[in-house]
Amino acid sequence: MAHDVLRSICVFCGSRPGADPAFTAAAAGFGRVIAERGITLVYGGARVGLMGSVADAALAAGGRVVGVIPRALVSKEVLHDGLSELFLTETMAQRKEQMMALSDAFVALPGGFGTYDELFEALTLAQIGIHDKPNGLLDVGGFFRPLLALLRHAVEHGFAGESDARLVVAEEAPERLLAALAERARRS
Repeated sequence: MAHDVLRSICVFCGSRPGADPAFTAAAAGFGRVIAERGITLVYGGARVGLMGSVADAALAAGGRVVGVIPRALVSKEVLHDGLSELFLTETMAQRKEQMMALSDAFVALPGGFGTYDELFEALTLAQIGIHDKPNGLLDVGGFFRPLLALLRHAVEHGFAGESDARLVVAEEAPERLLAALAERARRS
């Protein structure tokens, strides 16, 4: 079971819902599964987009949800007012640092530039040995296939090693992703 080693998971995802309703459904499903397993959801603190969907579903399933948001984004991202706990930061860098400190693993759902920024910071910190927490992608409908190909491309061209390519696991089903993350956490 994931909850024996994963007490909290940081989810990086879009503040927009995306073009495919499957993204919203997957975010809600992931939030529900996290809560059902007794895992705390740590995320960006908004009530809109996939961020709102994952938080709302976790809360509806009785889960603990911790939001971290810079003060400047409180009105822009429409702060979620029903969270279990909220941290306000001054900068985006502080937001990422706080989310990472609160989490045992990191998962990216579909999103845009902010999602990629957060994911790549987590991967980079793992690559250089700052943390050994597992990193995952909920690959909704193959959304992350181009990103996974880019990572493989970097390895093939000598900009990353084979071990770097294994820093992230991608799964389409929330249960399989949580199992893979828990297994990696046990090995670290």
